[in-house]
Amino acid sequence: MTPTLLIVDDERATREGLRSALEEDFDVYLASNNTEALFILKNEPIELLLTDLRLGGDSGMDLIDAASKLPSPPTILMMTAYGSVDTAVEAMRRGAFHFVTKPLNLDEAEMLLKRALRSRNLEIENLQLTQQVKKGSSLSRIIGKSPEIKRVTDLIEQVAPTRATVLIEGESGTGKEIVAHTIHQLSGRPAAKLVVVNCAALSPQLLESELFGHEKGAFTGASQKRIGRFEQADGGTLFLDEIGEIDPATQVKLLRAISERTIERVGSNSPIKVDVRVITATNRNLRQMVDAGKFREDLYFRLNVVSLHMPTLRERPEDIVLLANVFLKEFAEENQRLVKPLTDQALQLLISYPWPGNVRELRTTIEHGVVMSNDAQIDIKHLPTFLNKGQQSHKQNTFITNNSLAGQVDFNLHHLETATIRGALAQTQDNRSRAAELLGISRRTLQRKIKELGI
Repeated sequence: MTPTLLIVDDERATREGLRSALEEDFDVYLASNNTEALFILKNEPIELLLTDLRLGGDSGMDLIDAASKLPSPPTILMMTAYGSVDTAVEAMRRGAFHFVTKPLNLDEAEMLLKRALRSRNLEIENLQLTQQVKKGSSLSRIIGKSPEIKRVTDLIEQVAPTRATVLIEGESGTGKEIVAHTIHQLSGRPAAKLVVVNCAALSPQLLESELFGHEKGAFTGASQKRIGRFEQADGGTLFLDEIGEIDPATQVKLLRAISERTIERVGSNSPIKVDVRVITATNRNLRQMVDAGKFREDLYFRLNVVSLHMPTLRERPEDIVLLANVFLKEFAEENQRLVKPLTDQALQLLISYPWPGNVRELRTTIEHGVVMSNDAQIDIKHLPTFLNKGQQSHKQNTFITNNSLAGQVDFNLHHLETATIRGALAQTQDNRSRAAELLGISRRTLQRKIKELGI
């Protein structure tokens, strides 16, 4: 997002001149006195305040005092034609970041504003980090700033401290296991075990034994007693991945274990009490499986106390660049290489590719690029060749769909414009001037569209 700047000066020519010089890099608001300035500060998310010392009958010092007491105070710079060391010290003592004298050197003023913004952003990041550390949060593992990811993290924070079972749905590679780990970390019992079982990797007999354990001699090959995953997770969390793959007999036992918090080992009739929080995940549609008679409805309701849908990467294109940059740093460090930026062409390819394998596929793609690049940047030639082929196939399929199955396509103009603008902002890392150029529209038109679409 473009940073917001409020300029307060009682001379109209000065206000307008500064707006003209700075509006390329800032969303500029104007005020001529303290009353106007405070109204804007209370009703708009102002990040930077540049105010004159003398404002007709008002004092810029008074404005600094009032602005500093707001719930979300801006970073303040003061300008005056009556500069002195004492005035500068007093302004900074009251909370100003810096002090400049008139007539302003525009290059110097812009440099100071950008320095103030960097300082502000660093303070905010440090505060957020401190808050995360204090609450023992692992939400930072869920990377993204899209509305879809915000909904996921909000729901995680809401449900994590409870005992409710959670069903995590979504395509393969969207990060369902990371969500399960995060819920456990925020559950209030993070010191207890998180036990993970991949239900799709085991046969029905092995899965039953894996979950509930077995007694010696319970079946051929059971040469000794085995403690199951439910008992291992006692006091903690059991995460059952690919829950849609379990067989009907195991579904019955799982329902009892969750409902009664009691299990029986295979080959035994002795009940064992367990205190386990169950989280499940699937890339299948369990509701459809219930309707088809392939999954027990009563178990489905037990598992689906809270349902959490992990969005695909296609649903949050604005997160692609952010994720790519995180993976670049991770794999550069892992492979003892310098962190190299992606070229604009490579970024465009990443943003336009449909990502059927979601975040997992993006991660391996970036690792490939880090390993293969011997240049100063990572370009298209360093990325896997399937990206270009996949992009072409996606375009062909889209053309066929739009022409032969038009009635099934979402042609909502609001959705299309929103997705396109978000993609352009993501590619340019929220630089609105570059995004407007990429979209082939003026920056003012882009600003208007952003406000109209609520981006």
